[in-house]
Amino acid sequence: MIPITGYTQLTGLLGSPVKHSISPMMHNTGFQALGLDFVYLCFDVNEETLEDAVKGLRTLHVKGFNLTMPNKNKILEYLDELSPAARLIGAVNTVENREGKLIGHNTDGIGFMRAVREQDIDVAGKCITLMGIGGAATAICTQAALDGAGRIYVFARMTSKYLPRMKELIRRLKKETGCEILLCDNEDKDRLKKSLRESVLLVNATSVGMAPDEEGCILPGKDYLHEGLAVGDIVYNPWETRLLRMAKEAGCKWFNGYAMLLYQGAEAFRIWTGREMPVEVVREKLGR
Repeated sequence: MIPITGYTQLTGLLGSPVKHSISPMMHNTGFQALGLDFVYLCFDVNEETLEDAVKGLRTLHVKGFNLTMPNKNKILEYLDELSPAARLIGAVNTVENREGKLIGHNTDGIGFMRAVREQDIDVAGKCITLMGIGGAATAICTQAALDGAGRIYVFARMTSKYLPRMKELIRRLKKETGCEILLCDNEDKDRLKKSLRESVLLVNATSVGMAPDEEGCILPGKDYLHEGLAVGDIVYNPWETRLLRMAKEAGCKWFNGYAMLLYQGAEAFRIWTGREMPVEVVREKLGR
C-alpha cells in the first residue's frame, strides 16, 4: 500500500477509456519499490475535456502525466515545449511539469528501441523494415533514425489516410538525421522480399495479428524471413502472434510489444523522478 502524505506528487494517465490500463500497477509498483512519495492514477479524459484537465493539472502542480488515445495529438495545443522526438512525430505520450513549464515527450519509440537493444540487436548504420504508418510506426521510425539506422524501408497501404503525414515525417527525418527512408507499397511483395534480405530487423507496427484476429499476418509466408533477421511485433495479445510463430520457426530472434509497453513507461518514470524504474520488480508484479 502506497502511503499518501502532504508531499505526495501526482502522476497519471489521461485518455478514454483508461480503466483497462496496466500503467498504474507499473508505476505505483516502481514508486513503492524505490520508496518514492509519488502516486499514479487514471483519469477518463477525451479531446473535449482535455483542455480543462490540463489547466487543472497545471494549477495543481502535478509532476507529470501520460496521454493515451485519443489525446496524443490534441495535447500539443496545451504544451510549452516539445522534445526533439515529440516535435518530429507530432504526438506526445508523456508530459513533464518542469517548474510550471509543461514539456511534451514521446517515449514510445524510445521504449521500442530499448526492447531492440535488449535483444542485442544493433541498428546503427544498418537497414530495418517497418510495416505501418500509424502512431506507433511514426514513433519507431523517428527513434530508429535518431539512433543512427542507415536505411528504413516503410511499407504501407497507398490508400492510408496517414500517408501525407508519413511523407512529411520522412522529409524531416532525412533532413535532420541523414537516414535514408523509403516509403513502399504493401502490395509490392518483390520489394518487401528485397528489403527483408537487406534488413537486420523487421517491425510489425500495425494491429494485424492482434486478438481476436489472431491468424492475421503481415507476411504471406515464412520464406520471407531468414536467420539473420530479428522480428519485433508491437502486439502482445496474443503473446505469440502468427508472425512471431513464423519467426521462431525460421530461426529468427523475436519479441512482442510487451517490452515496448514496459520500457516506454520506464522512460516516463525516469523523466518524472530522475530514477530508473526497477523494471525486473515491475515485470514480476505483472507476471511477465
